[in-house]
Amino acid sequence: MSLKIEPSWREMLQDEFNQPYFEQLTEFVRHEYQNNTCYPPGPKIFSAFNRTAFEDVKVVIIGQDPYHGSGQANGLCFSVANGVAHPPSLVNIFKELYQDVDVRKPYPKSGNLEHWADQGVLLLNAVLTVRSGEAGSHQKKGWERFTDAVIKKLSDERENLVFMLWGGFAKGKLKLIDEKKHFVQTTGHPSPLSANRGYWFGNKHFSRANRYLEEQGRRPIQW
Repeated sequence: MSLKIEPSWREMLQDEFNQPYFEQLTEFVRHEYQNNTCYPPGPKIFSAFNRTAFEDVKVVIIGQDPYHGSGQANGLCFSVANGVAHPPSLVNIFKELYQDVDVRKPYPKSGNLEHWADQGVLLLNAVLTVRSGEAGSHQKKGWERFTDAVIKKLSDERENLVFMLWGGFAKGKLKLIDEKKHFVQTTGHPSPLSANRGYWFGNKHFSRANRYLEEQGRRPIQW
């Protein structure tokens, strides 16, 4: 596994990289990629960090696993590569976005969320890799410890961030976040199972995030 990660993150996370668990995780991931088809492509494992420097983070969205279908995962949670059909959760994200922010905007052809990341939205999966066709196959190998450290570092070292916690798994990260320093929004998961039960649509997370950023004198996200 290549550790090509943006310099500000490398500095902030150096203690994690030096831990025995991370060395074991690295060996596991390297073995998996050598012997199985895994996603995202190796150079994109740390895309969330490489597109959004530590000091540039404004908003944090937390996912669980990368997509495990061919060509889908691009290293950003909920995002897919250009030209890939939009998974159901991403469809519901876009539906809520345009109901909330701009009903006149056409549904996007691309599900690639790199333009969010480039504006300061950290699209962080709790687990950064997965074996093809096997959801959860790289869970409990060390990634969760690493990404928990990322969330805690952001909470401790930064102020006035927006955290969007969608679904029960993401809400479990609340314990890592200082709610007195940051704006935390919680709602159901955008998956059809949750959304169709009324736990997703109407949350207005996108407009509320931008309103908060503007109140802090920061540029809103062009969703």
